[in-house]
Amino acid sequence: MLPRQRNLTEQAATTAIDTACRLLRLPSIRNEFAEIADRAVKDQMTYRGFLAELLMAECDDRGRRRSERRIKAAGFPRDKSLRTFDFDANPNIDPAVINTLASCEWIKKSQPLCLIGDSGTGKSHMLIALGTEAAMQGYRVRYTLATKLVNELVEAADEKQLNKTIARYGRVDLLCIDELGYMELDRHGAELLFQVLTEREEKNSVAIASNESFGGWTKTFTDPRLCAAIVDRLTFNGTIIETGTDSYRLASTRARTEAPAKAG
Repeated sequence: MLPRQRNLTEQAATTAIDTACRLLRLPSIRNEFAEIADRAVKDQMTYRGFLAELLMAECDDRGRRRSERRIKAAGFPRDKSLRTFDFDANPNIDPAVINTLASCEWIKKSQPLCLIGDSGTGKSHMLIALGTEAAMQGYRVRYTLATKLVNELVEAADEKQLNKTIARYGRVDLLCIDELGYMELDRHGAELLFQVLTEREEKNSVAIASNESFGGWTKTFTDPRLCAAIVDRLTFNGTIIETGTDSYRLASTRARTEAPAKAG
């Protein structure tokens, strides 16, 4: 317990504040109080105004750290944001639609999202960026490759841990499944994936990115009935964005390569 003293010197007050912040676990106030105090004197803040500044600094920093933890827990393979996406390079993706999705109302309503298009058209970028936006807004997010998810489910089934694994994937607010449709799944793997989707249906959102149109999903899910049921789970009341067939990554690479040649 800290002894209460009055009329502290500036040095003693600084030491007391540092000690109290450590005990109360207020790292942002500890790091910023001197700067905020100097600004308070300069701006002639009231005591209440000064206290509000300190507490808001702590709240803002805690919010940022929580967002960072949620983004890390999501398991994204790389950093992608909506701000860095080049909408001009792919006119198939409507910025207005993406801005609406960024509000995360669809996650609040437990609706699905499908990003369909060829490689290099921005599907994974958009999937990760929207997932990151959701994590920043307080939602629990998990990212995984389709094949990795299925392999994990198969191993869990072999180890009698399937229900526990499905429940874990069922709890997150947004499950992002990338590269769905790149590989054929056997019936057992497809059925396990279907169980995850059924667990989340109308309870929590699923967002997927696929290089195959829905008509081509029978290559991945070879049982027609199961394929139709999975498509139904992933599209009902959802948003479908077709990112097109022209790789803007390839176009960008060509533009960079050709520019020096033309200059020469």
